[in-house]
Amino acid sequence: MRRIARLLAGTALVVAAAAPASAGSGTLDVYPSTVAPGGQVTANTAACGDKGSAIGDAGAVGAGTFTLAPSAHEGEAIGQFQVPESAQPGTYEIVAKCAEGGRQVTGDLVVALSAAHEQVQPRGSMKTGVGGALGTDPVQTAAGVAALAVAAAGGTWLLHRRARGDGI
Repeated sequence: MRRIARLLAGTALVVAAAAPASAGSGTLDVYPSTVAPGGQVTANTAACGDKGSAIGDAGAVGAGTFTLAPSAHEGEAIGQFQVPESAQPGTYEIVAKCAEGGRQVTGDLVVALSAAHEQVQPRGSMKTGVGGALGTDPVQTAAGVAALAVAAAGGTWLLHRRARGDGI
């Protein structure tokens, strides 16, 4: 029984490896997969063959149809569309239908308020309600520094007296 299972598994692997590359993947790849409203999106698929083209439909996100043309990149058909500024956050299905053979492939596009690859650097101070270490008034800043200096000098003087045994 094991011998038959091995033989069948080996045959399946040989058939899968011998399948022509033009059969392509059954998916529509969307780059970037997460985009902010107004962003540009590239869609590509190898499902239409080496010289195949397709018509893409991004109507779910409000972008309408677009054309995927054959390219030199691994026999893929590639096209672009722009996500409308009015697009709401969510996951949308993008569809492409091959011009020859009518094969249909799909891919997911996530619309977010800001794209995942964009990093926002923090600016300014934190609003904690206590105020910053350095205020905008230089007189108050100088008074605070002077108070800290007097406290440090007084503490040092008391520790020095205690160490000499003068008593407090």
